Amino acid sequence: MPSTLLPSPPVAETPAHRDPNVLRWLGGYTSSAIGDNVYYLALSWAAVQAGTPAQAGLVTAASAVPRALLMLGGGVVADRYGPRRVVVGSTGVRCALVLTAALLLLVTSPGLWALGAVAVLFGVVDAVFLPAAGALPARITGRGQLARVQGMRGLAVRLANVLGAPLGGLAVTLGGTVAAFGLAALLIGVSLPVLLTVRAGDGRAARASGGQKARGAVLDELRGGLRHIRRDRVLLPLILAIALGDLGFVGPMNLGLTLLAQERGWGSSGMGWVLAGFGVGAGAASFVLAWRGRLARAGRVMGVMALAGAVAIGALARVPSVAAAICVALLIGLLAGLSGALAGALVQGRAGTAYVGRVTSVSTLVGFGVAPLTFPLVGWAVALWGTGPVYTACAAVCALSGVVALTSGPLRRAELPS
Repeated sequence: MPSTLLPSPPVAETPAHRDPNVLRWLGGYTSSAIGDNVYYLALSWAAVQAGTPAQAGLVTAASAVPRALLMLGGGVVADRYGPRRVVVGSTGVRCALVLTAALLLLVTSPGLWALGAVAVLFGVVDAVFLPAAGALPARITGRGQLARVQGMRGLAVRLANVLGAPLGGLAVTLGGTVAAFGLAALLIGVSLPVLLTVRAGDGRAARASGGQKARGAVLDELRGGLRHIRRDRVLLPLILAIALGDLGFVGPMNLGLTLLAQERGWGSSGMGWVLAGFGVGAGAASFVLAWRGRLARAGRVMGVMALAGAVAIGALARVPSVAAAICVALLIGLLAGLSGALAGALVQGRAGTAYVGRVTSVSTLVGFGVAPLTFPLVGWAVALWGTGPVYTACAAVCALSGVVALTSGPLRRAELPS
C-alpha cells in the first residue's frame, strides 16, 4: 500500500495558479528573492572594494554561520507565532538592515567590520525568515496543491536568479554600491505590503493542534519537533535524503564550478553559460510541477531523479567543452530541480500543521547553513586532487540521497496529497 500523506476529506480546491491568495504570496516572494540577489551582489562588491578577495569572501560567507546556528530555533518561532506573521516581521527587519547598509555607504566609507556586521545580522534574521518562508505555502493553499506551489516557488527562484544579478550590476554601474543596496531594500520592502494581504491559516488553532503552548520553552518545542521527525517513518529518511543531497550538491555547483571553469579555461562567460543551462533545466522542472500539479509515486521518482542527478554532477567535471558542460548542467537542473521540488512538497504535506516550521528548518539547515561552510574544504580538496575527484566524491554523497529514498520503504511508497 502506498504511504499517503495524512489523507484529508475530498474538498474542491482552487488550483494554486488561479488562487489570488497564492498569487499574492508568489508576487511578494519573488520581489523579496530578487532583492536578496541584489543585496548579495552589492555586499560582495562593497567587500571587494574595502579589502582583499579573501577578506571579501569571509564577509560574504558570514551570513551562513548564524543561519547554521540559529535556524532550528527559527523553526520553533515560525510554529509558535505562525509563518505569515514571522515572514512579515522578518521581511521588515531585513529591509531595514539593507537600508542601513545603504545609508552607511552614503555617509561614510564603512570598513570590512561594518559590512561583516551587516552580513551577520542579515544571517540572524534569515535564520528566522527562511523556515517561516518555507512553511508558509502549506498554510495558504489546499494540500492537493502543494506540489504545484513548490513548482511556482521554484520558478520564482529561477526568475530571481536571472534578474537579480543584472539589476544589481546595473545599479552599481549607475549609482555605485549605495544604489545597489537601495534597490535591494526597495525590492524587499515592496514585498512587505503584498505579503500583508496574504491570508494564511496560522494562528491559535494551528498551535493548539500540536499541543504546544506559546509560553513553552524554546528547547522543549525544538525537542518536540525533532521527536516528531524521528518517529515519523517518512519524514526521518526524507530529511536525511534532503541533507545528503544538499551537502553533495552545493559545493560543486557553486565554488566548484568557478574552479572548474578556471581549470578548463572557460572563463567567466563560459561559467555563466553553464549556470544558465542549469537555470533553464531547474526552471523546466519547476514548470512541470506547476503545470501538472501532482506526480504519481513521488517518493520513488524523487529517489530516481536524485540518483540520475548525482551521475550528471559527476559527469560535469569530465566533459571537454563548454557546450557539453551546458548540456550536462541543463540535465542537472532538470533532475535535481524535480527531485528537490518533490522533496519539498513531501515535507510540506507530511510535517503536519503544528510542526511545519520546525520540520522545514531541519530540512533546510544543511542547504542554507551547513553546506556553504564547506566551501573552504572544497577549495582545499580541489587544490590537492583537482576537480575530477572532488566532483566524483560530491556526486557520491548526492547518490546516497537517492539510495536512502529508494531503500526506505515508507518513503519510496510516499505519495503527494490529493
